[in-house]
Amino acid sequence: MTEPPRGSATEDAVVVGATGTVGSALVRALAARGLRVVAVARDADALARLAVDVDGDVVPCAADIATNAATDAIRSALHGRVRIAVLAAGLPVTGSVETVDPDLLAAGAQVKMAGVVRLLHAVRDAMGPGSRFVAVAGTLGLEPGRDEAGPGGVNAGLVNLMKQVALNHGADGITVHTLVPGPMDTPRLRRIAERIAGERGLTVERVWAEYEARVPLGRLPRVEELLWATTLLLAPEADILHGTVLHLDAGGLRSPH
Repeated sequence: MTEPPRGSATEDAVVVGATGTVGSALVRALAARGLRVVAVARDADALARLAVDVDGDVVPCAADIATNAATDAIRSALHGRVRIAVLAAGLPVTGSVETVDPDLLAAGAQVKMAGVVRLLHAVRDAMGPGSRFVAVAGTLGLEPGRDEAGPGGVNAGLVNLMKQVALNHGADGITVHTLVPGPMDTPRLRRIAERIAGERGLTVERVWAEYEARVPLGRLPRVEELLWATTLLLAPEADILHGTVLHLDAGGLRSPH
């Protein structure tokens, strides 16, 4: 069978976590590249609004990536070859090891660790040479902080699983990429800063200044910079980045990885 041209309208993209700040921006960016975007999230109403707002072909797929039913839901929403699939779901976990609900650590693992396996099982048969399998992790998975037990532990597991996906699928021409932007300037991080400030008896401004002080660039990464890196992976030359962890943290990661 003749492969369709890369980036043609006959190709699919899949974005899990499509209604979040990062996920919705990815849906817009990939739709603008001429891809049919399967937008996956739990909230059907929010997905419907997103599909109306985006200028492009967006297919709402209401599914909870923390459950096995998501695999069949995503698979049934596919139409053509999957050019790129991205796990961009946020974690429903807050707190340091002193305050976190241990049950929420398991819930976080269901979203990102088990979730990336569910996504893989949904799309792998529709992928082939030049397809990209992508997950958004975080620097806390490689260099833990004191305040975020969930993102630290779960993203560490996600990075490990993505390396295993790379080992299994590189020979198929499906390239695997883990994006590690570190804390980004988003409304969600602002809410997290408020919670940390309350736990530690600090002002939100002080907590935010601590975030910025860890980044040599002097500011946190931005969503549009993550979008740039993700769409960069659509280039044929990005094959050479297979299996790598792409650090998009402006120098915030101090440990050698």
